[in-house]
Amino acid sequence: MIRITPQIAIDEKDVLIEFVRSSGPGGQNVNKVSTAAQLRFDLLRCRNLPPAVRERLLQQCAGRISREGLLLIDARRHRSQKLNRQDALDCLAELIRRAAVAPRPRTKTAPTAASRLRRLESKRRRSRIKELRGPTEAG
Repeated sequence: MIRITPQIAIDEKDVLIEFVRSSGPGGQNVNKVSTAAQLRFDLLRCRNLPPAVRERLLQQCAGRISREGLLLIDARRHRSQKLNRQDALDCLAELIRRAAVAPRPRTKTAPTAASRLRRLESKRRRSRIKELRGPTEAG
């Protein structure tokens, strides 16, 4: 089990880490050694995630989630598999921690008198600009 928060822990079976060749600078190390970590987290089948956290994670990480419901994380900052693996797991934990925090409900407030005046003044200014665009009187 991977402990995320005191209430949330995910099973290691839900996380798959593969190592691939990294890109970019690094000399022969890049060409020979598969050090970049690709983490896949099965978001839809994970039983240990509360439904609210799962939904927020789906919304917050929409660009990282595949059609099959796998959360994909690439870690290639370091030159070693061990550090990239830990980096990918840390990234997953951080994403889940962020999703675990429920957003504060928005409380409606009325606009202030000053903001209403600013809005009306900007509307008047804009109206005047558009008025000046009209045809000029031939004289």
